[in-house]
This record gives sequence, C-alpha cells and structure tokens, in this order.
Amino acid sequence: MTDPLRPDVLIGAALPPVTMAALERAFTVHRLWDNPGDDALAQVRGMAASTLAGPIGAALFERMPALEVIANFGVGYDNIDIAVAAAHGIVVTNTAGVLDEEVADLAIGLLLATLRRIPAGDRFVRDGHWTDASFPLSPSLRGRRVGIVGLGGIGKAIARRLGGFAVDIAYHGRTQQQGVGYPWYPTALALAQACDVLIVVVPGGAQTRHMIDADVLAALGADGVLINVSRGTVADEDALIVALQKGTILAAGLDVFAHEPHVPEAMRALDNVVLLPHVGSGSVVTRAAMGQAMVDNLSAWFATRQPPNVVPETRHLAG
Repeated sequence: MTDPLRPDVLIGAALPPVTMAALERAFTVHRLWDNPGDDALAQVRGMAASTLAGPIGAALFERMPALEVIANFGVGYDNIDIAVAAAHGIVVTNTAGVLDEEVADLAIGLLLATLRRIPAGDRFVRDGHWTDASFPLSPSLRGRRVGIVGLGGIGKAIARRLGGFAVDIAYHGRTQQQGVGYPWYPTALALAQACDVLIVVVPGGAQTRHMIDADVLAALGADGVLINVSRGTVADEDALIVALQKGTILAAGLDVFAHEPHVPEAMRALDNVVLLPHVGSGSVVTRAAMGQAMVDNLSAWFATRQPPNVVPETRHLAG
C-alpha cells in the first residue's frame, strides 16, 4: 500500500545528490532508469522531470493514470508534451525565477568571451605563443546595439547587467511590454536589422524552432554576434555554421545546441565561435536552488493544489 503522507513520485533522470536526497525524504520515490513495472507506475501521482529524461508525453502518461503533477528541473519545459499533459489534466511546474541571475551572468560572460576572444587568448598563452608574437586585437563591446530576443525574467536580468556597459538595448517578444523603456521590435528579423548583437533567451519548442534563421543572421550583418543561452533548436544550426564560415556574421557564443551533447564537427572546427556545454544555470548554488524549487512545487501541489511555479498552459488546472 502507498503511504498517503509520502506520495509516489517518479524521477525521470538522476538529479544532483542534494535534490535526490530531498525527494527521497519527502516522497516515495521510483526511478525511471530502474524500469519500474506498471503496478508501481500506476501509483505515481507526481513526476520530477528534466531534459536528461528525454521527451515526456503520451506513452508515459498512459502508464501513469494517477499522475497529477510534473515538476520540471529548469525553466524551459519543451521536453514535456505540454498539450498532452494539459489534456490529461496534469499540472506542470518549472523553476522560473530561481536561475535568472545565474543564466544572465553566464550570458554576459559568454558575450565578453566571444567579443574579446578570451578562450583564444588563454590558448595563446598556454601554447607559448606570447613570447613570439602579440595577441591580435579583438572586436569590442563599445558602441554596440544589443538586441535581447525574449525579455522574460532572464532577459530582464541580462538587460540590467548590460546597463552597466553603456550600450543601446532593444528587444523582441510576442508583445510589447508595458513599463519597459527599451525599444520593441515585432520580429526577430526586425530586431536583427536594428542591432549588431543578438542575445537569445526564448523558450524552446515548436513555436520558436529556427527563429534565428539565415535571414536573421544576414540581417545581423558581418559585424554581428549571436549569443544563445536558450535552446539549441531556436537557431538553425546549419544556417549558423554557414554564416560563421562565410563571415555573414562575425562570431557566436553558444551554450546550447540542437542535438546535445553532440556538437557538429564543422562547428567545433570554427575559431570564431565560443562553445559551452549547456552550463547557464550550472553552479552549485543555483542547481541546489532549482532542486529545492522542484521539491517545493511538488510538496505544494500535494498540500494545497497551488504550487508556486505553474506554467501558463496548465494554470487553469491548479488551485
């Protein structure tokens, strides 16, 4: 029999140890990688999900008829078939707000690393070239016009940081936001035409797939820089490789890729791109906070049916 004080929760993939321990203290835990049987899954009322578990949709939902809530480890939840979840009456939560500052820090660091060629300078010193030659002069952030694609919590945190660099800031989002003083552009293409840096922080999924395409890159121009800390699917990876190879844009800084952890060889061969292994929120402090937010969302659902971070598509199912 299940313990009503410890609801059954399925963990989709291994999470940080501190998060695993918190889940095990609060719930009766089942691990998807242990291949729990249908009898066990039939008792599951909650799921702790992450992108590491792969796509989560109808096939799994059918095996968990008692599933009420999915708590996602992260802000983006394109790993979950949200329409099918809503149709099954399943509330989905994320960790919005918890990682905004960390990802914004990383985005600014990636921008500076890309423009000032910091990784190349590090290699230059390590390889012993400094004794023979001076490191080439780099591009600069001075005088740039920076466009933020997606002015949500992370986008606003990035904009606050950019304010200290005395650059012009503009943004694109689905609608113009009230009380925001930055210029708004109705499309990513229009924003690229007005800027020479694009920082991408929109959610993944079908609606944003290849939002940054060949036309947007061409509009950004030969002095343009693309920084992507959102999802790899938002940029057309093939078009981006061509743009970097041909000098359609100057450089790119990427924390995300279309088929992680696999990065195309052609991308890895380029010297005008800085590549990171999807570490935007990857600090000890922030990952622990994300894990606690996940546990809090699950606990609040079972206690009050009102978790703090319900995603918009399932908000009508909570409460």
